[in-house]
Amino acid sequence: MSFKKINLSDLTFNPFTLIGKDWMLITSGSPSAFNTMTASWGQLGKLWNKDVFTCYIRSNRFTYEFIENNSCFTASFFGEQYRDALSYCGSHSGRDCNKAENAGLTPTELDGCTAFEEADMVFVCRKLYKDAIKRDSFLTSDSLDDKFYSNDPYHAQYISEIVAVYVKEK
Repeated sequence: MSFKKINLSDLTFNPFTLIGKDWMLITSGSPSAFNTMTASWGQLGKLWNKDVFTCYIRSNRFTYEFIENNSCFTASFFGEQYRDALSYCGSHSGRDCNKAENAGLTPTELDGCTAFEEADMVFVCRKLYKDAIKRDSFLTSDSLDDKFYSNDPYHAQYISEIVAVYVKEK
Protein backbone atom coordinates (compact mmCIF):
# COMPACT_ATOMS: atom_id res chain seq x y z
CA MET A 1 0.00 0.00 0.00
CA SER A 2 1.31 3.45 -0.79
CA PHE A 3 0.82 6.87 0.75
CA LYS A 4 -0.07 10.21 -0.76
CA LYS A 5 1.26 13.43 0.75
CA ILE A 6 -1.51 15.96 1.40
CA ASN A 7 -1.94 19.39 2.94
CA LEU A 8 -2.87 19.39 6.61
CA SER A 9 -5.55 22.00 5.84
CA ASP A 10 -7.34 19.45 3.63
CA LEU A 11 -8.07 17.17 6.60
CA THR A 12 -11.34 17.09 8.50
CA PHE A 13 -11.57 15.02 11.66
CA ASN A 14 -12.47 15.28 15.31
CA PRO A 15 -9.14 15.40 17.23
CA PHE A 16 -10.81 14.18 20.43
CA THR A 17 -11.97 11.03 18.64
CA LEU A 18 -8.83 10.59 16.55
CA ILE A 19 -6.44 10.81 19.51
CA GLY A 20 -8.45 9.96 22.60
CA LYS A 21 -10.75 7.23 21.29
CA ASP A 22 -9.07 5.79 18.19
CA TRP A 23 -5.49 6.02 19.58
CA MET A 24 -2.26 6.26 17.60
CA LEU A 25 1.26 4.93 17.46
CA ILE A 26 4.13 7.28 18.25
CA THR A 27 7.25 5.98 16.49
CA SER A 28 10.84 7.16 16.31
CA GLY A 29 14.05 5.79 14.85
CA SER A 30 15.01 4.27 11.52
CA PRO A 31 13.13 1.33 9.96
CA SER A 32 16.00 -0.93 11.09
CA ALA A 33 16.17 0.44 14.66
CA PHE A 34 13.01 2.03 16.04
CA ASN A 35 10.39 1.72 18.72
CA THR A 36 6.72 2.50 18.80
CA MET A 37 4.18 3.04 21.53
CA THR A 38 0.42 3.40 21.68
CA ALA A 39 -0.81 6.79 22.82
CA SER A 40 -4.18 8.37 23.53
CA TRP A 41 -2.99 11.75 24.83
CA GLY A 42 -2.03 14.62 22.55
CA GLN A 43 -2.99 17.95 21.08
CA LEU A 44 -3.13 19.56 17.66
CA GLY A 45 -3.09 23.27 16.98
CA LYS A 46 -1.17 26.39 16.06
CA LEU A 47 1.86 27.64 17.98
CA TRP A 48 4.70 29.89 16.86
CA ASN A 49 2.89 30.24 13.49
CA LYS A 50 3.34 26.51 12.91
CA ASP A 51 0.97 23.56 12.75
CA VAL A 52 1.90 21.57 15.85
CA PHE A 53 1.27 18.21 17.44
CA THR A 54 2.05 17.68 21.13
CA CYS A 55 2.61 14.25 22.62
CA TYR A 56 3.55 13.01 26.08
CA ILE A 57 6.05 10.25 26.84
CA ARG A 58 7.28 8.94 30.17
CA SER A 59 11.03 8.56 30.62
CA ASN A 60 10.67 4.87 31.47
CA ARG A 61 9.17 4.04 28.07
CA PHE A 62 11.57 2.51 25.53
CA THR A 63 10.24 4.93 22.90
CA TYR A 64 11.53 7.83 25.02
CA GLU A 65 15.13 6.92 24.15
CA PHE A 66 14.33 7.00 20.43
CA ILE A 67 12.43 10.30 20.64
CA GLU A 68 15.35 11.82 22.56
CA ASN A 69 17.92 10.65 20.02
CA ASN A 70 16.10 11.63 16.82
CA SER A 71 14.88 14.95 15.48
CA CYS A 72 11.66 13.52 14.10
CA PHE A 73 8.94 11.03 14.93
CA THR A 74 5.61 9.99 13.48
CA ALA A 75 2.07 9.75 14.77
CA SER A 76 0.30 6.98 12.86
CA PHE A 77 -3.48 6.57 12.87
CA PHE A 78 -5.24 3.32 11.98
CA GLY A 79 -8.65 1.93 11.22
CA GLU A 80 -10.59 -0.03 13.84
CA GLN A 81 -9.37 -3.32 12.33
CA TYR A 82 -5.96 -2.55 13.89
CA ARG A 83 -7.27 -2.07 17.45
CA ASP A 84 -5.69 -5.36 18.57
CA ALA A 85 -2.33 -4.30 17.09
CA LEU A 86 -2.47 -0.99 18.95
CA SER A 87 -3.49 -2.78 22.15
CA TYR A 88 -0.52 -5.12 21.74
CA CYS A 89 1.89 -2.21 21.17
CA GLY A 90 0.51 -0.50 24.27
CA SER A 91 0.93 -3.50 26.54
CA HIS A 92 4.36 -4.83 25.51
CA SER A 93 7.81 -3.28 25.66
CA GLY A 94 10.08 -3.04 22.64
CA ARG A 95 12.92 -3.90 25.03
CA ASP A 96 11.49 -7.41 25.31
CA CYS A 97 10.11 -8.16 21.85
CA ASN A 98 9.64 -6.90 18.31
CA LYS A 99 6.28 -5.23 18.92
CA ALA A 100 5.66 -4.18 15.32
CA GLU A 101 6.34 -7.63 13.93
CA ASN A 102 4.30 -9.36 16.64
CA ALA A 103 1.41 -6.95 16.03
CA GLY A 104 1.52 -7.60 12.27
CA LEU A 105 2.71 -4.10 11.37
CA THR A 106 5.15 -3.27 8.57
CA PRO A 107 7.61 -0.42 9.14
CA THR A 108 8.12 2.04 6.30
CA GLU A 109 10.06 5.27 5.91
CA LEU A 110 8.36 8.61 5.29
CA ASP A 111 10.60 11.67 5.00
CA GLY A 112 13.33 9.99 7.04
CA CYS A 113 11.01 8.86 9.85
CA THR A 114 9.50 5.46 10.56
CA ALA A 115 5.77 4.81 10.22
CA PHE A 116 3.65 1.79 9.28
CA GLU A 117 2.27 0.70 5.92
CA GLU A 118 -1.02 -0.28 7.56
CA ALA A 119 -1.76 3.24 8.83
CA ASP A 120 -4.58 5.27 7.30
CA MET A 121 -2.87 8.58 8.09
CA VAL A 122 0.57 9.63 9.34
CA PHE A 123 1.86 12.91 10.72
CA VAL A 124 5.60 13.40 10.29
CA CYS A 125 6.72 15.59 13.19
CA ARG A 126 9.89 17.61 13.84
CA LYS A 127 10.61 18.27 17.50
CA LEU A 128 10.57 21.94 18.48
CA TYR A 129 10.28 22.03 22.28
CA LYS A 130 10.46 19.72 25.26
CA ASP A 131 9.44 20.26 28.84
CA ALA A 132 8.50 18.05 31.77
CA ILE A 133 5.19 17.84 33.56
CA LYS A 134 5.99 18.95 37.12
CA ARG A 135 4.23 18.38 40.43
CA ASP A 136 4.37 22.02 41.44
CA SER A 137 2.81 23.19 38.17
CA PHE A 138 -0.60 21.61 38.79
CA LEU A 139 -3.13 24.39 39.40
CA THR A 140 -6.07 22.39 40.69
CA SER A 141 -6.72 20.31 43.75
CA ASP A 142 -8.52 17.45 42.00
CA SER A 143 -5.69 14.93 42.52
CA LEU A 144 -4.54 14.69 38.89
CA ASP A 145 -0.98 14.42 40.13
CA ASP A 146 -1.80 11.52 42.45
CA LYS A 147 -4.04 9.82 39.90
CA PHE A 148 -1.54 9.79 37.04
CA TYR A 149 1.86 9.95 38.74
CA SER A 150 1.71 8.09 42.02
CA ASN A 151 3.58 5.07 40.62
CA ASP A 152 5.04 6.36 37.35
CA PRO A 153 7.44 9.12 36.28
CA TYR A 154 6.10 12.39 34.97
CA HIS A 155 5.65 12.73 31.21
CA ALA A 156 7.93 14.72 28.96
CA GLN A 157 5.93 16.98 26.67
CA TYR A 158 7.12 17.29 23.07
CA ILE A 159 5.73 20.11 20.96
CA SER A 160 6.51 19.30 17.35
CA GLU A 161 5.89 20.84 13.98
CA ILE A 162 3.80 18.73 11.63
CA VAL A 163 6.07 18.84 8.58
CA ALA A 164 4.11 16.38 6.44
CA VAL A 165 0.83 14.48 6.41
CA TYR A 166 0.37 11.26 4.49
CA VAL A 167 -2.83 9.34 3.83
CA LYS A 168 -3.24 5.87 2.45
CA GLU A 169 -3.99 5.91 -1.26
CA LYS A 170 -7.26 4.21 -2.02
